[in-house]
Amino acid sequence: MIRVGLVMLQGARHAHISSLNEASEDLGLEIEIFEIRKLSHLISSNPDVIVLPGGESTTMRKTGQDKSSNLIPGIFEWIRENPSKAVMGTCAGAILLADPQDGKPPLIGAKVDRNAYGPQNESFQGIVHSTLLDREFPGIFIRAPKFLSSTDEVCATIGDEIVGVRNGRVIALTFHPELSLDKGFHKWLLESASSE
Repeated sequence: MIRVGLVMLQGARHAHISSLNEASEDLGLEIEIFEIRKLSHLISSNPDVIVLPGGESTTMRKTGQDKSSNLIPGIFEWIRENPSKAVMGTCAGAILLADPQDGKPPLIGAKVDRNAYGPQNESFQGIVHSTLLDREFPGIFIRAPKFLSSTDEVCATIGDEIVGVRNGRVIALTFHPELSLDKGFHKWLLESASSE
């Protein structure tokens, strides 16, 4: 049984739940999904996988740093202390991994530009090439950030632009794989956890 912790601060959380369930069915892997709203939920669930969905990174920081939650600083520490765990941050989740703003090293070695692709009405779909999946993937970009550079492995690109970065079992994607019919990245996440 793979324990999946889904951070419930913002974003398409229910789409991630559907994608994770479909991926687990396709792979024949049993999963249990835990909704993580505060640090105590993270500690009690002790997940094998963490998913940081999209949303608005400033709002997520504010909500997740509230004293009643303490989730954002706690989750960064948990990821650093558990490098064998699989982690996926999408869109705003990718921003948090690349720029944790906690005075400690980032979880992903990449410089990120928030909302680089413009406002909501500039959202688009494009073909992403992923070395992680070794194929193309239908990327959905909504008010998406962009990686300007990376010292870690580039695992997804659209044209010449970096849209996915990997540091061990931590991946940060500037697009929304949970909104695609293709569950490739969620499968990678679960397979990474199952091979631990």
